[in-house]
Amino acid sequence: MKLNVKAFALTCGTVWGLGLFFLTWWIIAFDGSGTSPMLLGRIYRGYSLSPIGSVVGLVWAFFDGLIGGALFAWLYNRFAGSQRTT
Repeated sequence: MKLNVKAFALTCGTVWGLGLFFLTWWIIAFDGSGTSPMLLGRIYRGYSLSPIGSVVGLVWAFFDGLIGGALFAWLYNRFAGSQRTT
C-alpha cells in the first residue's frame, strides 16, 4: 500500500497546527497567558502563550507538520515499495 504524499502531508500539517493552536488556548484558559520562555518558543520564532502567539504557532506548526508528513510519506513509499511479499 502506498501513501498519497500530498494528502498525508496536508493532514499532518493541519493536525499539528490546529493541535498546537488549541493546546495554546487550553493553557491560556486554565493558566493564563505568560511571557516566560518556552521550548517551543525557541523552536518556533514568535511563539508564546498569547492569542497572537497561538496564531504564529499555528503557522509554524502547519509548515513543520507539512514538511515532516511529506518526508515520512515519501520515505514510507520508498521503503514499502522495495519490500516483496511472497
